Amino acid sequence: MSRRTRSRRAHAGATPAIRALEDAGAPYETMTYAHDERSDLGFGLEAVRALGEDPAAVLKTLLVGEGRDVGVCVIPADRRLDLKAAAHALGMKRAALIVPSAAERITGYVVGGISPLGQRRRLPTVIDRSVEALDRVLVSGGRRGMSVALAPDRLAAVTGAAFAPLTA
Repeated sequence: MSRRTRSRRAHAGATPAIRALEDAGAPYETMTYAHDERSDLGFGLEAVRALGEDPAAVLKTLLVGEGRDVGVCVIPADRRLDLKAAAHALGMKRAALIVPSAAERITGYVVGGISPLGQRRRLPTVIDRSVEALDRVLVSGGRRGMSVALAPDRLAAVTGAAFAPLTA
């Protein structure tokens, strides 16, 4: 079962992602569902199933890096990241996925709840070009079982992201 709420008001217990949206005055919709610890779908596809959304519009947040350089790639839940494309988009010679424990430390979120919004520090961010023309996309709201829906251009504005091809 999922729950949808429209929100534009700050509230106690808001995640950093929600606070970032509130601070930016960006319109969004919060959607929640019961996270299943036993699911083998992966967090993004679990959200797709639980919320009944199009997998091309539900986005996952991946951290990539090379040495001390770290960037954020936001891609559809049903797609795979092209690491060469990610490196090119982020201006790196090469990029590898950041291990989950490091991603948690860098972003301040737990895996499965990593949002491109409200991270501990602003990192270079790129959103897959395939979603640029959509009316809305969903990203993690900062915890497992919580997503926020918003326009892709608003997501880019709040995160300081650019759009680029990121998937094979």
